[in-house]
Amino acid sequence: MAIPEEFQIQNTIDQRTYLVNGELKPWSGDTTEVFSTISATEAYKPTLLGSIPDMEEKEALEALDAALAAYGKGQGVWPTMHVKDRIECMEVFVSKMKTKREEVVKLLMWEIGKSLPDSRKEFDRTIEYIEDTIEDYKQLDRDAAKFQKQDGVYAHIKRGPLGVVLCLGPYNYPLNETFALLIPAIIMGNTTIFKPAKHGVLLITPLLEAFQSSFPKGVVNIIFGRGRAVAAPIMKTGKVDVLALIGNSKSANALQEQHPKSNRLRLVLGLEAKNPAVILPDADMDLTINEVVAGTTSFNGQRCTALKVVYVHNEAQDVFLKKFSKAIDDLKFGNPWDEGVKLTPLPEPQKPDYIQELIDDALEKGAKIMNDKGGQRTENYIWPAVLFPVTKDMRVYQEEQFGPVIPVVPFSDIEEPLDDMAESNYGQQVSLFGKDVYALAPLIDTLVNLVCRVNLNSSCQRGPDVYPFTGRKDSAQATLSVHDALRSFSIRTFVAFKDNDLNNETIQQLLEAKLSNFVSTDYIL
Repeated sequence: MAIPEEFQIQNTIDQRTYLVNGELKPWSGDTTEVFSTISATEAYKPTLLGSIPDMEEKEALEALDAALAAYGKGQGVWPTMHVKDRIECMEVFVSKMKTKREEVVKLLMWEIGKSLPDSRKEFDRTIEYIEDTIEDYKQLDRDAAKFQKQDGVYAHIKRGPLGVVLCLGPYNYPLNETFALLIPAIIMGNTTIFKPAKHGVLLITPLLEAFQSSFPKGVVNIIFGRGRAVAAPIMKTGKVDVLALIGNSKSANALQEQHPKSNRLRLVLGLEAKNPAVILPDADMDLTINEVVAGTTSFNGQRCTALKVVYVHNEAQDVFLKKFSKAIDDLKFGNPWDEGVKLTPLPEPQKPDYIQELIDDALEKGAKIMNDKGGQRTENYIWPAVLFPVTKDMRVYQEEQFGPVIPVVPFSDIEEPLDDMAESNYGQQVSLFGKDVYALAPLIDTLVNLVCRVNLNSSCQRGPDVYPFTGRKDSAQATLSVHDALRSFSIRTFVAFKDNDLNNETIQQLLEAKLSNFVSTDYIL
């Protein structure tokens, strides 16, 4: 099928600049080519999208120095700036970002294979997230624009920045989840070093100028390259105050271990999960099928919030497997811009082989592929295989597959999935399907102590972004929501003084002269 003209790759993007200390600096060193697994020709061939700088320790430390200088031991322009002025900078940025929508959406499709509606949704949701963050920060400052008194001591309590933040985002939501870290980190007064993900990196290119022109120098520094080449040297210096990462726990652990004073390192981590669906005998089967299909196959299962294992009660398994297998086979596969497409090419060239390994291992240990198309291969895809019955000794049960394969586990006693969840390394979310309130009530009361979100007759998801997004055990550290992220990237700090004439007069003069950006009761409209 011909590619619509508006989505064709007319020119490659050879990224030759990086942002450090407020300058878009030219890059003349080694580069890494960026390919899409989507073919632009009838005979299959990966498409060259462009190239990015392959940076090393020298550039990484240059970015760190810029962030340290901008923070200025707490004296920098950005951390001492009045809240309303930081907000104005962010408003300038978001207005410039809006003009790049079509470029970013197109690159989301080509770089990671995200469908056109989902790519547009990711961009629009990110804009909404930034605007909601601005509004929440205004309210945070309004609530703090006062003095309180206890035992003869006044306190003016606000939230202050933590310092230098190293920000590493994921490839599956390279715009939205990355900015869910970066934006609150910036607006709270921290200075940042940002390295885009391996896939979904060129889509940052259209936004470089907006970052460069919207914030004071050194507040946002953007570098490119492999994580071990640029992130590790930064961590080894011990000068990073916050590691903000959405990815896997192995990467997070490796970077933490590089820091010489890990007790001083604040962690904001969104990590892997193995979110289960639990289908009870009385579940509304049509609703359940729709939700579990969406939960297991949305963006090909490449989401930390995806349903990655399905527990189905013996009494419901025959009906579920028959209807679910047909629903999976009825999904439309195609390129991201195709009308009604639900399954799209996988961005990682090696992913189909990995999924095949999981399928082969499960088949060897007694599982069967329940859907007709399960495991069918093309050059850049492998059809989701519904595997049943899956047992604990299978790799597909143990590993977070992060791709199109669906393990289904039968159970007769609800204690079986509950025990599995208690023993799991992960604890992000669960989807619970059923109607009997006498069965649901004790289950909900248990599940909220094993995971951080119980989705009733609904698939797991992150949003709406005003709700807490976090996890237990290896799934997360800190909480990300519009409200919580501002707190994750800041710390309560305050000015205190005893109630006497000298102090009262001094504070009154400070407020009237408006000399301090911190000691202020101004109300931001």
